[in-house]
Amino acid sequence: MKLEGSVVLVTGANRGIGAEFVSLLKERGAAKIYAAARDASSVQADGVEVIELDVTDAAQIEAAARAAGDVQVLVNNAGISTGTALVTGDEATIRREMDTNFYGPLLLTRAFAPVLRANGGGAVLNVISALSWFSTPSAGAYAASKAAAWMLTDSTRLELASQGTHVVGVHMGLVDTDMVKGIDAPKIDPAAVVDAALDAIESGAQEVLADDWATFVKSGLLLDPKERYGQIFAALGAS
Repeated sequence: MKLEGSVVLVTGANRGIGAEFVSLLKERGAAKIYAAARDASSVQADGVEVIELDVTDAAQIEAAARAAGDVQVLVNNAGISTGTALVTGDEATIRREMDTNFYGPLLLTRAFAPVLRANGGGAVLNVISALSWFSTPSAGAYAASKAAAWMLTDSTRLELASQGTHVVGVHMGLVDTDMVKGIDAPKIDPAAVVDAALDAIESGAQEVLADDWATFVKSGLLLDPKERYGQIFAALGAS
């Protein structure tokens, strides 16, 4: 579908990748952008309709779907990373990460599916991660939530195909945002991720590997786990 003239809702639109979605959607001629964030006052973009939306709050999600009944593209971007391990980490924190990174996009997709159908099908874009395909000892909760988001993307793509809704998953390594500002490693520009994601909506592509790291990690999925993780950790050490 063409983004020019479209109506788009972006979650987590106040900073990082979300703010870049808002900026580049304007450049591509989107007719209306709903910029959603937990704290509406934190959205600084001009020319958008701001929605206060906590993606872990089912009532707010339903209210957003009622308020934004003209949406044609849903961008599930909001996410958190707490650095929590699965075995020793705080259970409430693990649940919060899963609620934000998996259940949030799930509930938003469920709420907006009828809206998208009524508006011609449209598209859902899920911002995932290369960590949907591997983990580290301190990132178990995040990796588990992103692996779930990957399968959410594949499953909803099948379920929504009959109503003409295009579902896209975006995977990438480290992106130069506040979430990873304390990590000293190569990072991709948020604009590059968003450009690739928006290109996929317009071209009909179903999956985006936004950088070399995502491509590298996915290429090892057929390997034995020991071999796959050996390659990944060797690459991490080299970087």
